[in-house]
Amino acid sequence: MNVENSLIGTLGIEMKELSNGKVIATMPVDERTKQPFGLLHGGASVALAESVASIGGFQLVDGTKQAVVGLEINANHVRSVRSGIVTAEGNILHRGKTTMIWDVKIRDEDGNLVCVSRCTLAVIDLPK
Repeated sequence: MNVENSLIGTLGIEMKELSNGKVIATMPVDERTKQPFGLLHGGASVALAESVASIGGFQLVDGTKQAVVGLEINANHVRSVRSGIVTAEGNILHRGKTTMIWDVKIRDEDGNLVCVSRCTLAVIDLPK
């Protein structure tokens, strides 16, 4: 999986932990991820959340036969961030045959909740 030439690489997202049903990743709050008023862009938080869920979901399928794609995502932005690093922790809530649901919480460097997101993934079969 080449993440450098993708949105993940563009935003500076780094995967720190990948385990069965759990993913931790970081993202810088800098010129790539801020909105014009100097705050972390809500869309960047959503991109981080969906990236965490998608990589976590991909770890749970047989990548030679299936893939996962975002089906629905919501996010509540509860605190602003102006600089530093944010950390997302994603945990699977539901693992079905055709869907997965992930809970993703994004926190600032002091551990304050910045964003809470729920991402539903579709599990799709790859062409044979």
